[in-house]
Amino acid sequence: MDKPFRPFETHLDEGASLALLREAVAGADDGELFLERQRSEYLGFDDGRLRTASYDSGEGFGLRAVAGPAAGYAHSTELSEAALRRAAETAKLAARDGGGILAAPPAQTNARLYTDEDPMAGSTLSERIEVLRAIDDHLRAADSRVVQVSASLAAATQEVEILRPEGTRLAETRPLCRMNVSVIVEKGDRRESGSAGAGGRHSYDVLLDEANWKAMAAEALRQALVNLDAEDAPAGVMDVVLGPGWPGILLHEAIGHGLEGDFNRKGSSAFSELMGQRIAAEGVTVVDDGTIPDRRGSLSFDDEGTPTSRTVLIEDGILTGYMQDRQNARLMGMAPTGNGRRQSFAHIPMPRMTNTIMLGGKDDPASILAGLEDGIHAVNFGGGQVDIANGKFVFSCTEAYRVKGGKVLHPVKGATLIGDGPSALRQIRAVGNDMAMDPGIGTCGKQGQGVPVGVGQPTLLIGGLTVGGAAA
Repeated sequence: MDKPFRPFETHLDEGASLALLREAVAGADDGELFLERQRSEYLGFDDGRLRTASYDSGEGFGLRAVAGPAAGYAHSTELSEAALRRAAETAKLAARDGGGILAAPPAQTNARLYTDEDPMAGSTLSERIEVLRAIDDHLRAADSRVVQVSASLAAATQEVEILRPEGTRLAETRPLCRMNVSVIVEKGDRRESGSAGAGGRHSYDVLLDEANWKAMAAEALRQALVNLDAEDAPAGVMDVVLGPGWPGILLHEAIGHGLEGDFNRKGSSAFSELMGQRIAAEGVTVVDDGTIPDRRGSLSFDDEGTPTSRTVLIEDGILTGYMQDRQNARLMGMAPTGNGRRQSFAHIPMPRMTNTIMLGGKDDPASILAGLEDGIHAVNFGGGQVDIANGKFVFSCTEAYRVKGGKVLHPVKGATLIGDGPSALRQIRAVGNDMAMDPGIGTCGKQGQGVPVGVGQPTLLIGGLTVGGAAA
């Protein structure tokens, strides 16, 4: 196992680094030195054999100086005083006119939300490969209609240190792992697929446990067999019941991005200038919570050094908050919420979601479905597209059912949900009491950066969504 990442013991002098950082932020409003080492592994087993096996590692730093809405940023894979000096010369150009007063440093906590164990340390490479092989064998033996199985394991260990101009130094190790299983089944000339996955900030041991991977395999097969009997989805405007858990990805995309601070500061969000106003139906409360132990989107502190928090975004339908990094919070006269995130040392931080959740309500999920007169019950989602400016979205359903008179008739294929976030929020007619988190598989993209996130929601009834399908 590699020795712990200790850049100020092995490559840099802390005093000299702090002096260069202070030189870079002289006359600026904020800034930090972000140092990182990351190691990652990916194993892909497909069609009875290991197709992909990769291991990557890298380290470097990013130095930032923030002045008003501008930021100077430089990064390097070379951990040396010379590289740091060059970066400081570049970053300080953002504060060319000076006049800034350094913002107060973030308050600190001693919260630790996950283990610092390397997820790859508890098992050997051959043991992990054998589990993937066992998944393949298990699914092929489970049903004669299975024609293809894919299974993968991915893990990463991110070690970070943050040095701030006032001298605060933070360090932690962030583990991350994930397993995915997908299966294709065939009946006659028809083929359909199903998938399942799980992950979080914990060791591989959870995923390699036989009971857990068998449950994932069973879920992937169940979904594929459901789709094998699916009929073409109807098209038209209708009511939709969303299932709990992973369908919260629609909430994340159609609503969550619009509540990030930078979009609202620039006036480019559908929710700009609406603070304190009703934007959702009564009973709708949405939070972004980066403090949930072991969750994929959780962080003990964000990539600027601010502890993450439970930020209430919408309370009983009223807009009450945005997700903020330090720069946008300062410019908007608000408090940072611990949502300043970056993909790596080579990327500048920006407001990003952590675990975005609609809290549970009072309605019984079975009663919600029984009250659906004519519509779709959407249980699982695939990809989607969203326009932040107006909140318009298009999402594809990977598992959905036709419902009439409160009765589930049959599964449907090819269903897409079309609408816009602001309207969907106002058209929520029932909120279930069964809030659930996703299984730990989310990755969010924004301006070319990807970060791990979580979503969650209860069963929801949304009225008047447009369903795109094959049947008229």
